[in-house]
Amino acid sequence: MTRIAIIGAGISGLSAAYAIERGAKAAGLDVETVVFEKEGRTGGKILSIHEEGFLCEWGPNGFLDNKPMTLELCDQLGIRDRLLRSNDNARKRFIYSGAELHRLPENGLSFLQSRLISWPGKLRLAYEMLIPAATSGQDETLADFGRRRLGAEALDKLIAPMVSGIFAGDPETMSLKSCFPRIYQLEREYGGLIKAMVKMARKKKAERKAGKVVASAAGPGGVLTSFTDGIQELTESTGNALAGKVRTGAPVSAIVRKQGGFELQFSDGSTFDAEIVVSAAPAHALAGMVEGLDVAAAAILREIPYATMNVVCFGYQRGKIFRDLDGFGYLIPKKEGKPILGTLWDSSIFPNRAPEGQVLLRSMMGGATNPTAIHLSDEEVKTRVMAALREIMGITEAPDFVRIFRHEKAIPQYTVGHGQRLLALDERLNGHPGLFFTGNAFFGIGLNDCVNASNQMAARVLDFMRQRNP
Repeated sequence: MTRIAIIGAGISGLSAAYAIERGAKAAGLDVETVVFEKEGRTGGKILSIHEEGFLCEWGPNGFLDNKPMTLELCDQLGIRDRLLRSNDNARKRFIYSGAELHRLPENGLSFLQSRLISWPGKLRLAYEMLIPAATSGQDETLADFGRRRLGAEALDKLIAPMVSGIFAGDPETMSLKSCFPRIYQLEREYGGLIKAMVKMARKKKAERKAGKVVASAAGPGGVLTSFTDGIQELTESTGNALAGKVRTGAPVSAIVRKQGGFELQFSDGSTFDAEIVVSAAPAHALAGMVEGLDVAAAAILREIPYATMNVVCFGYQRGKIFRDLDGFGYLIPKKEGKPILGTLWDSSIFPNRAPEGQVLLRSMMGGATNPTAIHLSDEEVKTRVMAALREIMGITEAPDFVRIFRHEKAIPQYTVGHGQRLLALDERLNGHPGLFFTGNAFFGIGLNDCVNASNQMAARVLDFMRQRNP
């Protein structure tokens, strides 16, 4: 029997434990898993809050169905039939610029007709196909990449809002290679983004003509998917499916090497011995746990910064909002100088998010470019969000329902040099056989990324067990 301790009961830790148990059973390996979580509940940043008929997501509100990882997990858990795809109208996404909400163009004609990008900006975008591909292979910020290939206006109005919407990040510091590796690869493979789009479209057309199945019309973004009662059903179902124990309210203070494995030390003075330790804790928390084990590893982990975030849920009577809510919501370029990053029209994205005749809006405030927002009082947060909604959406009434959720360390930031930091961390881990790291601080922040990283890490754990006990 191999005892395996997993630190952290978010989606990364829970899916890692599940993948280890499932893989061990298939391989005939005898394991005992125990998941330790410092909070009094499982789920990590995933929490679906039901109050007064509203369903507010404390953190992420779903996952995209364009990758198989989370869908496969749902199949294994037997909950795929409970999945809820977002409303088709939620494909409509907007950018607020120049005192106007602009729908993001979906094709060439709508791009030409859109007023979001000026004609000089559109010509600069078209010029992208004449720009040679970078050859140095050096890590580059998203801002430098955007200016080099697409121009300053596209950076400000398209790339920067996307970065803030996904990472709550600053494109001037974020790494292209680590944040959007596919875009980095497309430039090197095809010579440019427009060239890549044209050649990939031709390839898909030829595959269809040959009778092959190609990617769905949902496009590279896929369809946002959740559950009727919220995305928390994913973590709850994963935790309930585990054969091993899950101990909440158990904060790990240190990971110590000992004969035959490791000792976990807890803040209450208790300990737990395990042959293998898997950490799915945030980088900043993990740094404290391994300080005594490996000072250099702890230092690398502390170099991964986190963005703050206030999540602000406003509920209204539908009659108080005199505009169309047919869409996903909008993002705001930093240059617009607004106090929020954007607002999701949650009750338009999924049903059952607001009582009949009411709507739920969820605004994001803070991020890497506005870190001090986390220190505002609830009244200040409410006042600033109301002012933004008044200007952008014409909402003059106060909300009937308000919930404010604060995340002091919300989203890890993959800044320039992130890939090199991961390589250095791997080198340090080579000196601690039986210790494994996973989680959203390393290889992707989305739910698909977290599940995929946990699956890959689980495979390495099982390989380690086979090598140690051939």
